[in-house]
Amino acid sequence: MPTDFEELKRKLLQSDEEFRQLATQHQTLDEQIHNLATRPHLSEPEQLEEVRLKKRKLQLKDQMEALLRRTAAGMSAPATQH
Repeated sequence: MPTDFEELKRKLLQSDEEFRQLATQHQTLDEQIHNLATRPHLSEPEQLEEVRLKKRKLQLKDQMEALLRRTAAGMSAPATQH
């Protein structure tokens, strides 16, 4: 299943604008957090910013995973006949 999930991520990155935007924002936040983490000392405002960035990054990850689950469920749902 993990490889299927990774394949689904790749497909969504290519075909779903919302997922692509979420992934781009997630990557940008990851870079900002990394830049803060490499500093030897953070001021109090920088520490607060780091916490805010981490929370937002987790929110984006949750949104991306929800999209993945909805898409996977839609793909595996049996077709109904009318």
